Amino acid sequence: MELEKLLNEFINYISLEKGLAKNTQEAYQRDLRFYFDYLEKNKIDPLNIEHQQITDYLWSRKEKGIKPSSLFRYLESIKLFHRYLYVEGHTKNDPTVYLTSPKLVRRLPAVLKTEEVEKLLTQPDLNKFYGLRDRAMLELLYACGLRVSELINLDLGNVNLDLNYLRCVGKGGKERIVPLGHYAVGYIRKYLEERSKKQISKDSENILFLDKLGRRFSRVGFWKMVKKYAKKAGLLKKISPHTLRHSFATHLLERGADLRAIQEMLGHSDISTTQIYTHLEREHLKDLHRKFHPRK
Repeated sequence: MELEKLLNEFINYISLEKGLAKNTQEAYQRDLRFYFDYLEKNKIDPLNIEHQQITDYLWSRKEKGIKPSSLFRYLESIKLFHRYLYVEGHTKNDPTVYLTSPKLVRRLPAVLKTEEVEKLLTQPDLNKFYGLRDRAMLELLYACGLRVSELINLDLGNVNLDLNYLRCVGKGGKERIVPLGHYAVGYIRKYLEERSKKQISKDSENILFLDKLGRRFSRVGFWKMVKKYAKKAGLLKKISPHTLRHSFATHLLERGADLRAIQEMLGHSDISTTQIYTHLEREHLKDLHRKFHPRK
């Protein structure tokens, strides 16, 4: 069977059977294309591949300077692909069954201090319509700890400004309800008031945040916007849209929020993913101790 056909069938499988998000599907597709290129170059049949040949592929990637985190992801993609081939009866065995994924040292995410968040949020020019839109997006991201994909895919019907909550669809199509702070509500109201004065196409009228062409905001567009305002604010840290999500969780934890509640608001399926923020909190306490204790 052709590799391209196998790949398409696999992507349909993880989409329909596993319910994986579109971004995750695309990541698997990218990783497997590298793998397929190697197989074709070395004339290896994926339906008859052996354990050692997969190890050789991963080693070849490592020799090219690929980071451990990327190698980990490659291996996970390959394992899921070969498990699929076995389950669907394309092969008689799974060559990855004894391959173990290396344990990664989990790096603590970058987090902004509350005053740095304030600095970032106040950069958009509120005298301009797009400045008002940008402020509403930044306030919303920090207020709810959303992923970028969740933010840009919001429709008007997802946000209830009277009851101060929003409904969003996260990874794997899982829906959750997240409370909205009054700052976010206020700026969204102002943005929508100004937006109502503009002519918007019927195709876009239900989308919450529109770009300058009247289309749904893109991930890249929002990433560039955050970078622009971070530079304008003079923030020297490496900042991405995800930094506001990490800051949201960390600031809640610092103020005594329950870890399970934070897990629910972030949309984490596993509490262990949320527990990384307890490490951040411990680092914060250590910094305070070093700074203020008389016998540090």
